[in-house]
Amino acid sequence: MRAVFVGVLSFVIGAQPVLAGAIEQSLRPQMRPGSGLITAAVIVASDVPIRSLRPQMRPSGVSETAIVPVNANPRFDSWVAGFRGRALSQGISGQVFDRAFRGVSFNAEIVSKDRNQSEFKREIWDYLDSAVSPVRVNNGQEALRKHRRALERIEAHYGVEKEVVAAVWGMESTYGERLGDLPLIQSLATLAYDGRRGAFFEKQLIAALQILQSGDVTPENMKGSWAGAMGHTQFMPTSYLAYAVDFTGDGKRDIWSDNPTDALASTAAYLKRFGWTKGQPWGVEVQVPRGFSAGAAKAKRLPSQWASQGVVGMDGRAVRDYGNASIFLPAGLQGPAFMVFDNFGVIKRYNNSDAYALGVGHLSDRIGGGPEIRGAWPRGYNPLSFEEKMEMQRRLQRKGFAIEKIDGIIGPNTINAIRAFQQSVGVTPDGLPSQELLALLKRS
Repeated sequence: MRAVFVGVLSFVIGAQPVLAGAIEQSLRPQMRPGSGLITAAVIVASDVPIRSLRPQMRPSGVSETAIVPVNANPRFDSWVAGFRGRALSQGISGQVFDRAFRGVSFNAEIVSKDRNQSEFKREIWDYLDSAVSPVRVNNGQEALRKHRRALERIEAHYGVEKEVVAAVWGMESTYGERLGDLPLIQSLATLAYDGRRGAFFEKQLIAALQILQSGDVTPENMKGSWAGAMGHTQFMPTSYLAYAVDFTGDGKRDIWSDNPTDALASTAAYLKRFGWTKGQPWGVEVQVPRGFSAGAAKAKRLPSQWASQGVVGMDGRAVRDYGNASIFLPAGLQGPAFMVFDNFGVIKRYNNSDAYALGVGHLSDRIGGGPEIRGAWPRGYNPLSFEEKMEMQRRLQRKGFAIEKIDGIIGPNTINAIRAFQQSVGVTPDGLPSQELLALLKRS
């Protein structure tokens, strides 16, 4: 899914890259990543408005199983017949269309997902706990080892560091574990027919048919999320047409197969297209002086200029002059501060969220062996360690609450289970994975 993450501002995690040569208003449903609605104090690091077309991918920790269509809908069938003419007028062959729509029927559950997305709210620190969890870091390092040869070739060709590409992969599909397994044509056709954002999804549906006509994938293998994002790094069909590449040289831009090379190369190609600078960090954690003004953080200066104002690295030294940078305060002056460069904005082209860009950037650093964020977050509660989070999930599961996986990742399923447990014992259902919650689970 694709490019988004001061004062106090609510922002949405996760969005879709825009089409080549265009910046368009985001139409993406605001579901909450690999990507939640976060309220935090944020200084935007880019002067260029970044918008996205990509519908929101499911948050981390939410499994997505195939949905069997159960609703006969003559009006939908009539719409498909009318759409066939529009598709053929745009160059889709009748044979391709008919094969793609074989067995496709209206799926009411897709519409329900689109219209009734839950308000999954997390603070930035809770989001990062999941986005850059120990499991995700360890799996990212393993993915880097396993695919090092391909990732090094991709880095050499596109100039995008392998750790960054791996981090996007981890954020978007958990390194290929969560590609989405819904028939894409059915999902897009249902949403196009539904009409709430019909023009957008009809455009995506035409693009999906063009992909099928190119021979890159078969209808049976063209699967994705309920909102139409596809493959290891979750491209929407229009973005696929604009940016996907055949890096393996087999004549197909295959972002769905067990071999993730084409998907990873496509991601690097996308980042390069929007100005990735090799050797420039996305950002660096810094210390700001006492009395620093949040308003001053919006300015873009060289790190040496920031150092003259007391903004230095965590080692107390001036940050290297990688280029102009602004200061990003995701939790205001009470939390960690980051000096962010142009590459931070490039990540936001992939998913237009400050939180997502911070997650990808920090995950890439951790995959490469870098340290955890040192600054303290203003959490307001006593957090659990990673091991304690897994213990909490096990205890919730034993009590019959809906925990699908014991992984220490606090996604919406776990939050909902926490709230359900809290309601069952008569305490405030705040959904926080706190020491107090674990103690309550142990007593109950």
